[in-house]
Amino acid sequence: MPDCVLIAGDGPVGLTMAAELARYGVAVRIVDSAAARTDKSKALVLWSRSLELIDRMGCGEDFVAAGLKATAANIIAGGSRVAHIQLDSVPTPHPYGLMLPQSETERLMEAHLNALGVQVQRQVTLAGFSQAGDAVTAVLRHAEGREETVAASWLIGCDGAHSAVRHGLGMQFEGDTLPSNWVLADVHLAGVPWPLHEVGIHLHADGVLALFPIAAAPGGGRYRVIADVGGVDMARRDPPLEQVQALLDQRGPGGIVASAPIWLAGFVINERKVAEYRDGRVFLAGDAAHIHSPAGGQGMNTGMQDAINLAWKLALVCRREAAAEPLLGSYSDERSEIGRQVLANAGRLTTMATLKGALLQGVRNQVAALLFGLSPVRRAMNNLLAELSIGYPDGPLTEVAAKPSGEPAAGARVPPAEQPLGAGRAPRFALFGAICAESAALIGRFPALLEAEVRAPFRADGIWLARPDGYVALTAAQGDWPRVAAYLERIAPT
Repeated sequence: MPDCVLIAGDGPVGLTMAAELARYGVAVRIVDSAAARTDKSKALVLWSRSLELIDRMGCGEDFVAAGLKATAANIIAGGSRVAHIQLDSVPTPHPYGLMLPQSETERLMEAHLNALGVQVQRQVTLAGFSQAGDAVTAVLRHAEGREETVAASWLIGCDGAHSAVRHGLGMQFEGDTLPSNWVLADVHLAGVPWPLHEVGIHLHADGVLALFPIAAAPGGGRYRVIADVGGVDMARRDPPLEQVQALLDQRGPGGIVASAPIWLAGFVINERKVAEYRDGRVFLAGDAAHIHSPAGGQGMNTGMQDAINLAWKLALVCRREAAAEPLLGSYSDERSEIGRQVLANAGRLTTMATLKGALLQGVRNQVAALLFGLSPVRRAMNNLLAELSIGYPDGPLTEVAAKPSGEPAAGARVPPAEQPLGAGRAPRFALFGAICAESAALIGRFPALLEAEVRAPFRADGIWLARPDGYVALTAAQGDWPRVAAYLERIAPT
């Protein structure tokens, strides 16, 4: 039976997973119980690292053309701006947050998937599954009630916070629901006192009010408004526009008028995560594995990067170009740690934004003004938001045989211009080192794992091996080719 991957869930994570596998030549089937893509804005921002990876998928220009580039954020407390965070100095081809409604992200990613010859099968529900030997047997229920039993080599649950795949595995979704209630409004705003490409976050005594630009609109712009409303239960009803306007009047700078609502919703924040992202031939990715506060806008990005991390590993295995282990085992270790970090950071941001009491709020405001006045703090915050600081320094696929002078370090992101080749290519490691008989011999020995050309080293005293997803797998001293060979032997098929 040829390798086939079954993906449950056609949100941004499932579509990214399917597209990456398809461009690597892996047979894939993607199903979803819904009749159509979402029409809601939902997750709103694509950060720099995600955009770099989408560029390598071959569809980045379409995303950038459809979105709005947010290049700065204003943090306002006590009527005064305590911080002005600018993203345009971040070292990336995309020094901004791309504001793009999830409905558009899904539309564009599905178009990219369709161009690769794969169609989403909608109104098809994963009714159950089991795994044995070298296959996963799944039962799919179609809209008319017909049940279909299919065999796949791998199953990936990208089916959201209420994941049928996670439930089928019996995995615990450990964590808590935060006590605060929140209002979300996708509306048109007039009278916003800063440019459309800037975010506004008001730390008011009664709660936080955040305004995120979505698109230009006559008389102002389309914005996402988010505010916490304490113990007011909004989870079961949509907030009226009048309540949104009252929050703007109470907590905002004054003079902002909301109109033409597109989506109004109440929600609560859950912080939950599974312990493992894999059980045998079944994997979890995105909200099926981790959910957290929307602070920082990291959720969808983290899920899409889950997909990109797993796709190249699974593709090499399906193509018989790498052994299943340690590649597939590394997915849960690497992405679970990233999920833990994202959950913790988002939780800290939410806690700081929702502090109650004049004393605590006053201390927070003074500390924020002090810290954001320091360029190293601003740089670290920018890299954290843009997700450029994500890496796998302690991951099972990261090895430090020697630490050459300077960057990039083992586990860190390779500069975008130097990352392994992208669109339309098989997943390959890139070798940075001296062009010599030894490096040529390595390429001849591992043609299914290495790019055909050796790249110039970052510095003369070292060798770097970069993974297909653009992170440093190995650093070694100049001339230590046996160490590189040993690494590749560990991954190569037996």
